[in-house]
Amino acid sequence: MTLWGTVTTTNAPLRDVLDFSAWHLELGAHRVYLYLDHDDPGACAALDHPKLRIVHTDAAWWAKRNGRPDKHQARQSANARHANNRKPEVDWLTHIDTDEFLLPASPVAEQLGQLPAEALCARIRPVEALAQGDASPPGETLFKAFHLDPKARQEAAQDCFPTFGAHLSGGFLSHVAGKLFFRPTKGLQIKIHNVILDGEQNPGQQDLPGIELGHFHAADWDHFLRAYRFRLARGSYRAELKSQVRQPGALNLHDLFAMIEEEDALRAFFDEVCMANRPLVDRLHAHGLLRRHQMPLDLLRRKHFPGINPD
Repeated sequence: MTLWGTVTTTNAPLRDVLDFSAWHLELGAHRVYLYLDHDDPGACAALDHPKLRIVHTDAAWWAKRNGRPDKHQARQSANARHANNRKPEVDWLTHIDTDEFLLPASPVAEQLGQLPAEALCARIRPVEALAQGDASPPGETLFKAFHLDPKARQEAAQDCFPTFGAHLSGGFLSHVAGKLFFRPTKGLQIKIHNVILDGEQNPGQQDLPGIELGHFHAADWDHFLRAYRFRLARGSYRAELKSQVRQPGALNLHDLFAMIEEEDALRAFFDEVCMANRPLVDRLHAHGLLRRHQMPLDLLRRKHFPGINPD
């Protein structure tokens, strides 16, 4: 049987880490590698599970590795390389965040097992979760997807998101590049969206259309606001990043949000782009870009971590 796992650096609340872990254990993950990026000794005890491997990246951890990188992206890559370089316990690893959930159409192990031997890595494309709105069915989470063809992607974005779609690739706030599964391999450099071996990027890359990556980038208004300032300064909205859309007049996210803040329109932006309201859901459906999933995270958390109360 093909064995697979996840590797993640996280400073998320314990409940989120438990939900993430339980979801992927339920999907069949053989290992969930978690590198705790903040001082939370209690989390190590709560995350006691035979298939989890927990590393508390404290000062002593980074002292052995030439110091703690200032940028969280560098810490993520360093920790993913550590998981790659340890004694292999899985055939495939995917480097994802605790707000990203694999959404497979068939068992993950089966899909990975069907990849050719020369494929060192396989790409999974994201779908972005929509916040609960008036079109959210009970017990379901709705996601927006995007077209791979750039022209079709932008046409759909500008139809689905008429005010802001011209500046958003596929109407997404976060990455459309997706993440990778990769075979643990000596000498592999692991980045956020790519891997490099002997100077070659993503050797033998395949696509995994049967697995989407459900990204809870803006799960609700409060979640969006909590992350907003950090993302502007140091995350996915920072000033030095290029515009998502390669066409004249398109703003990068940092400049777009500066304009929106000037107009006091941040909530209007969120409502148009992130909320599962009926007009947006109908437009996404018409373009074949609506996804529906049942995600009973509370139930799965209690199943895989019985007796643990994260509140």
